[in-house]
This record gives sequence, structure tokens and C-alpha cells, in this order.
Amino acid sequence: MISVKGVRWTYAGATTPTLDDLTLEVRHGETVVLCGPSGSGKSTALRLMNGLIPHFHDGELDGAVHLDGQPVADLPLDQVGRRTGTVLQHPRRQFFTDRAESELAFALENFGEPPELIRERVTTTIAEHDLDGLTGLPLQELSGGRQQQVACAAATAHRPALLLFDEPTSNLSAAAIERFTGTLARLRAAGETIVIAEHRLHFLRGLADRVIAMRDGRIDAEWTGEEFAALGDDILRAEGLRSLARPRRPSLPRTHARGPSIDLGAESSAIPSGSGLALRDIRCAFRGRRVLDIEEAYLPAGAITAITGPNGAGKTTLARILTGLQRHEGEVLLDGRRLDRTRRQRASAIVMQDVQRQLFTDSVDAELRLDASPPEERSRALLRDLDLEHLKDRHPLSLSGGQQQRLVVAAARLSGRRVVVFDEPSSGVDRRHLHSITQVMRELADDGAVVLVISHDDDLLAIAADQELPLRPC
Repeated sequence: MISVKGVRWTYAGATTPTLDDLTLEVRHGETVVLCGPSGSGKSTALRLMNGLIPHFHDGELDGAVHLDGQPVADLPLDQVGRRTGTVLQHPRRQFFTDRAESELAFALENFGEPPELIRERVTTTIAEHDLDGLTGLPLQELSGGRQQQVACAAATAHRPALLLFDEPTSNLSAAAIERFTGTLARLRAAGETIVIAEHRLHFLRGLADRVIAMRDGRIDAEWTGEEFAALGDDILRAEGLRSLARPRRPSLPRTHARGPSIDLGAESSAIPSGSGLALRDIRCAFRGRRVLDIEEAYLPAGAITAITGPNGAGKTTLARILTGLQRHEGEVLLDGRRLDRTRRQRASAIVMQDVQRQLFTDSVDAELRLDASPPEERSRALLRDLDLEHLKDRHPLSLSGGQQQRLVVAAARLSGRRVVVFDEPSSGVDRRHLHSITQVMRELADDGAVVLVISHDDDLLAIAADQELPLRPC
């Protein structure tokens, strides 16, 4: 199905190769998992398979990549697109339409399929991926997790022979991961060829035929599915891989809050005193549909508060409100002083789900100096802690997804803002860097900041969060 032989790939502007003598085979009907530390080349390997390298990304390519015996470099992109379906790390980047049902039809329409077939495929795919509640809604108003669900469905609608998933569970809740696992099992049973690049591995036990660990652009280790399921944690840790045990949801004390959007068993009547953020009568609606309704809540300074809840509960909407990026009803107070949206923008920093939207300069070093002028030793120490110092002269857009994530985390650390929000900060992040990102959050809290982390990642919440604000859909 896919043959990669002796591939060396260097992105334009980079001085070192991202892939270095990579050789691997994926057979028809196999489910293959690519794992390994951030920056090891997993996403780049997928781009070889779907033709984005060399048709879209600029760089220097040596070696051979074949799809069904034909050189990918010689195939027109539309032919590669017929045979492959891809879900990117951040699905917002791959949407071409504004509604779920039209997104599912998009590839089929471009391939000239008959309208009756398109209608039948869209209907079937909506049912297969449990998207009934999302049809008719603007894609840009969906949560990151729900966008991920739509992207996964759209990748399968034209029935490609090869499916490529890049961090498909990065923004998914536990319930959504279970649904995605069921979808993978169904596709695997139907004989689909599947390649998945992932850091979260627990849900893939029993699904993977082979697991390939990458490091520095080449294969570092390889196991059958059975061998992988039996690996001890010492081997996983040495490879920079997360545990295979299903994460346990940490039991966290709940911050004071009440209102229709709050998923609490008990509510208190008064907001505690002390420094931090206070929310009063916060309400937000999109096109007449209420997405957030909080009567009051208290988010203390000096602590890390986890904002949790299922996909679509309004977590990112709340983050945008707190940082002044979203219109709303109600008041937000910092240390008892009401802040309008403009003042909140000046008082806050945010690490978004898609951090590529927050990269503006031509080097890692310049990115850290864009919003502040920290002492050089301080910025270098932070880059060392986040394993970015050797990349300080690289263009930010040439970094891996996990490296970009850590760069924006570093910029937030140096911003000096009183309120810092991390929205799914462990997306694309390996085991080691879960701890380095947590250390950054802890330092911010110790400095007196209000630190908020939005996450479905129980591995992260178990080591980072002090308390929880659980949300539910209105």
C-alpha cells in the first residue's frame, strides 16, 4: 500500500532534516501507529503518504515514496486525494465549507460523483459518526473537539483506501474518544488501511497491528500490536511514550460557581474573598443558541484551575470571554475591579488550541521577544527547560506541532500577565513535556497569576490542577 524507502526530508529554511533515512512499509488492511517524542517526524511522515510532501510543502526530498506502487511525487494531488483521507492536528485548517453536511460532501462533489450518491454517502456518514446534533451549525462555532469529529467523518466520506490521522484525539473528551475508538474498530474490521500518529496510546491497545516509535526522523523501535500491549512502563518512558493504562480522572476540589452551565453537585451562596477573577451573570449565545450561562464563579490567583467538561460545554468560549476576545453579557472582575474587554486583553495571555495562529515572527528567539523584552539568560533558561534552545534560530512554522505548542507556552510565561489561559496545552505533547509545561503553569501560579487550564487530558490534570470548574452544555 505505502512504501517509504530511505527518505530524507528537510523543510525549506531548516538546516537539519526532519526525516533522516526513514524506511517503512504499510500493507493493505493494516492499522499502524506512529508514536515518539514531539519533533520526531510523525506528522511529516504522514505528509509523505498523502502527497502534501512534496506537492504542497517546500523543501528538499531524497528517497522514494510509493502509493500502490506509484511514486507519490509523480501522482497528481487529486489522484492521491481519491485514495487517501487525512485528519490534521488542527481540523479547522482543513475545512473548505461552513457546515458539517457540506464538508462531508465537499470531496465527493470535487470528484464529480452523482448527486444521489453524494446524498446517500452524507446521510450514511452522519449516522456512522453520530453527527446528527451538529448538522446545520456553523463549523466555526463548534468546539475544537466537535470540529475534530466532523473532520474525521469528512476524511472517510469518499471511502478512501488509506486513512491518515494526525493526533485525532487531541481535543476529544473521554466519551468522544470512546466513540472514535468504535469508529476505528469498524473501519479496521472493514479492511481499511489506517495510519495514526498519536501521543495518547491507551485507546489503541487491541486496535494496532504494528506500533512504530520514531526518534530524530527515523524508526527507533517497532512492535507488533501484541508486543506493544505487553510493554512495561520503563520501556515506554525510555521511548518518551505515555502510559498504556487508561488515565484515571483525578479527584479535584471544585471552585465556587453556580449557574446552568456549572456541573456541580453542590452550590455555595457567596463568592469567597481574595485576589483572583470573579464572574457575574456571564451569558453568551451564538445565533440565538445559548452556549454559556454562569451566574457567578470565582477563579483564585495563585492556583491552577482546570476548566473541564464534555465537547461543546463552552470551555473555549469561557476562555475567550476571560481574555476579552468574545462579546458577552455580565461582568468580569479582577481583584474586585471590573474589567472591560479591552482591559482584559491587556491583562491576559492565552495559549490557543491552534497555536500556529499565534506565531508571527521568523525565529523562535524573536517570538519570545515580540511581547516582552526578557533578560537573555531568562529566556534561554526557559527554552532549555522546554527543550527548545537548540531551535532558537528556526522559523516557528518549521517546528513540529508539539514544539510550536511549547514555544507559545514559553511566550505566555514571559508575558507578565495576571491571567493566563492554556486551552488544550498538551495537544501534540509527549510524556516528558507534560511535566515541563506543568512546571511553567506552576511558576505562573506561584507568581500570583490566575492560571486556567482547559483540558480533556487526565494525564495532565493529574499532575497540574489544584481545583476544577466543571462545565456542562446549556
